[in-house]
Parts: sequence; structure tokens; C-alpha cells
Amino acid sequence: MSFANDPSKSPLHQVFGLRTFTLGGEIGCLTLIIVLAAVFGGLWLDRTFGTEKHVITITLVLLSAPLALVLTYWRAMQAVKDIQVKPSAEGEVDSTKKEDETVE
Repeated sequence: MSFANDPSKSPLHQVFGLRTFTLGGEIGCLTLIIVLAAVFGGLWLDRTFGTEKHVITITLVLLSAPLALVLTYWRAMQAVKDIQVKPSAEGEVDSTKKEDETVE
């Protein structure tokens, strides 16, 4: 089977696939770090202040969800702004170049 006619193997598709994979990894790691910081920080604060029912830990974990959601949205919007498709001279789309000049 020839990959020359397969549009899913085009360089454009590979670049966007790699960027999407990288963004997913960044967001996943960011969320994991936020939740782990909330859990371990809450446990430490509960131990320090002597709270019995882990009130601080539960509160921090519940607050970490909206924080992770907002940071995920912010990072995704940054990634969308970074992907600026600029047509090349041959009419093909070149997604590896960023358009530095604004079109007025």
C-alpha cells in the first residue's frame, strides 16, 4: 500500500498531530501536578493545624478542579494562537511558519 495518496500521512497532518499530542501531554501533566500539590499540601496543612476530618485537603482538592480547568483552557487558547496557517507560494499550507506581520 502506498502512503503517497494517504492524506493522513501528509506533513501538515503529522505536524498538527504532533502538536496535539504535545498539548495533551502538557495539559495532563499540568492537571496532575495541580491535583498532587493540592493533596499533599492539604495533608501537610491538616497535619500542621491538627484538623481531624481533612477539611483543608478536601477543600484544596475541590478548588484544584476549577483551577486545572481554567489553566487547561488558557493553555489551549495559547496553542490555538500559536498555530497560524500561512499559505506558501505553491498554494500548499505551511503550518511550520508563524505569521509575524498582521494583515490589515
